[in-house]
Amino acid sequence: MNRVASAPGRRMAREKQTFGNRITGFLGELLITLGIVLMLYVVWELWWTNIDSANAQKEVTQNLVQDLGDVVIPHEEVEEDIDYGPAPVSEAAPGETFGIMYFPTFGKKGTHHPVSYGVQSSVIDNLGIGYYPNTQLPGEKGNFAVAAHRQTHGQVFWDIDKLDDGDHIYLQTKEGYYTYTWFDTEIVTPSNGDVLLPTPHKWGVEPKKSILTMTSCHPPFSTRERIIAYSELTDWQPLDAGPPKEIRKLVVDATS
Repeated sequence: MNRVASAPGRRMAREKQTFGNRITGFLGELLITLGIVLMLYVVWELWWTNIDSANAQKEVTQNLVQDLGDVVIPHEEVEEDIDYGPAPVSEAAPGETFGIMYFPTFGKKGTHHPVSYGVQSSVIDNLGIGYYPNTQLPGEKGNFAVAAHRQTHGQVFWDIDKLDDGDHIYLQTKEGYYTYTWFDTEIVTPSNGDVLLPTPHKWGVEPKKSILTMTSCHPPFSTRERIIAYSELTDWQPLDAGPPKEIRKLVVDATS
């Protein structure tokens, strides 16, 4: 069999690139680069923002805990049906972190997050829960309304859709511990501001009770709608009475 040998040192001729091939190669590399950038952005958005927000929340919570003083944990079981009278109205100033909210039914072991004045991005992206300044204050008749992310930036309200009969949300401020009991959840459009009225959806109606309104995006990973969870203020106790039994461990965790 005859073999055709190339001359020593001779290289195979390279196919000449056309303009179209160069454009195709450039676009391919560009798409790969964009894919990597997009992947890094998703990692940042879904993972790193949670870490960043958790660190910021921990810092402001610890600062607030120092202002509130030592946590009182009763050594003996104290009846929790003591009537302390009407709940005092808590105060909140612009830029202030004024409370810690406890969710014993969120997650596997319950969660807690700071509550700060305002609902702008600088607050809910970094500090957890933001308070709508034009709504009522904790303990006041009307609507104490707050907002938080459902995913990313700490995903504070991830379990908001799982609230059920008998579930409680607690708020700790310098006045004491406020106990809210869930009673309803609804889905509305982003433009529906009626949920923030003193009596939600009812213009000009004088409020007869104190409620907590929690707002977040719906469904998860979308801003198409809003999920709104309502709870009524059903109890309160001063700081020196110690936290309600259901959140004692969460309160201790918040101070550590």
